[in-house]
Amino acid sequence: MMRLQLPTDPRWVDIAYENIEEILTDHAWCEQKAASNAITIITINSEYQDLVTDMLRVAKEEIDHFEQVHEMIKKRGLALGRERKDDYVGELAKYMKQQNNGSRVSGFVERMLFSAMIEARSCERFKVLSEHIPDLELAAFYRELMESEAQHYTTFIHYARKYGQGIDVEKRWREWLDYEASVIANYGTKQAIHG
Repeated sequence: MMRLQLPTDPRWVDIAYENIEEILTDHAWCEQKAASNAITIITINSEYQDLVTDMLRVAKEEIDHFEQVHEMIKKRGLALGRERKDDYVGELAKYMKQQNNGSRVSGFVERMLFSAMIEARSCERFKVLSEHIPDLELAAFYRELMESEAQHYTTFIHYARKYGQGIDVEKRWREWLDYEASVIANYGTKQAIHG
């Protein structure tokens, strides 16, 4: 469905599992940033009532996910570490800005595709975790979150198509997929959701 070109090597799960406090901390901050992104989208696109309604839902769900991850951290006697930089998302953000041709519609489509890409890769990583992590509680936890991320991906793609007048959104998505494959090829060896 998401057409990601480079799947995550399941051996990444070993790195994640050996560094579960780091992974959970990184995951928590990913959820917080996703909520902030949804609020930013509302702020700069308030004229689209349906988009605002759906982004409010996404923001609430992402904050709920942050809370769930935080509860998992506390339950395991771990600590929520400091926010950390996400180099993968940083590379996608630079691409988003470079691809914007300066028009409002282009900026909107690029923001939607940027958001969809992050959700798609997060969904894929959660799927890999749910299928390969030896901890049954975490496997179930990531399976549930995977389904939510897939819905968010669909929401962002939907709005790119709906309000991307004059832009070939399918072509842009294929270009995003190509670019993301070149980026993610450099990741998968760190104790981070996108690392």
